[in-house]
Amino acid sequence: MAAARATWQGQIRLALVSIPVEIYPATKSGASVQFRQIHEPTGKPIRYEKVAPGVGAVDADEIKKGYEFEKGEYVLLEPEEIEAVKLESKKTLELTQFVDADEIDVLYFEKPYFVVPADDLAEEAFVVLREALRRSKKVGIGQLAMRGREYVVSIKPCGRGMVLETLRYADEVRRAQGYFRDIGSTKPDAELLELATALIDKKTKPFDADAFKDRYVDALKALVAKKRKAKGKKIVSTDEDEARPSGSNVVDLMAALKKSVESGARAPAKKAAPKKAPAKRAPAKKRA
Repeated sequence: MAAARATWQGQIRLALVSIPVEIYPATKSGASVQFRQIHEPTGKPIRYEKVAPGVGAVDADEIKKGYEFEKGEYVLLEPEEIEAVKLESKKTLELTQFVDADEIDVLYFEKPYFVVPADDLAEEAFVVLREALRRSKKVGIGQLAMRGREYVVSIKPCGRGMVLETLRYADEVRRAQGYFRDIGSTKPDAELLELATALIDKKTKPFDADAFKDRYVDALKALVAKKRKAKGKKIVSTDEDEARPSGSNVVDLMAALKKSVESGARAPAKKAAPKKAPAKRAPAKKRA
């Protein structure tokens, strides 16, 4: 069992079958480098005061939450009023429908959680549900109340366990048509398409998340280490900046694709064949 604390404990219900489960966050934060604003002369961190326009700094007990229903017009809400409409964390996730695994647009997926059986007695039913989803290639959909709000969630097999993913509601996702409408509907050149497909085939291999590193975070950490070693002195980079491609460059797409395919198709270097003895040259004539 994972050492982390369970985010939610309850049961998955499928018709008359209830399966006690626990869910745990599948992702973690902390990889990014966090900065604070510092007052340079004293080295003290900057703090922010809560101020009101035309009033200045205000006390915390004078602040309430408000909802802007019109520009500059707010409805003020008391903490107990907000608390009263929060949903209780119901201990049941009822799977109300099933959809094909590829039917949900990737834009709707928000945050993943690991799902595990709560105890040994729950394991048999848990495994049956997992394998039924795997065999049917379906994803279970339901709603889950957690931390005072209700989420639409999907659940699907993942190794020996399952993964639950919170989904965004329809009004939280922007429609793609507004962004894609200006893209032409012309069909691509057949030869270009064939070359691009060949290039994709050459570079196709199993996904390995460990192969990708956040180079920006690594560079920031290295910079912090150098800065500490230099005792605060400014670090001047000696590396020449790599030439950046200009947006005005005209690229011959056909030539670029052909070159990419050819470079990707190169076979491993073979051992060099033994060199032949150089041909004997005729003796040079003596200069007069």
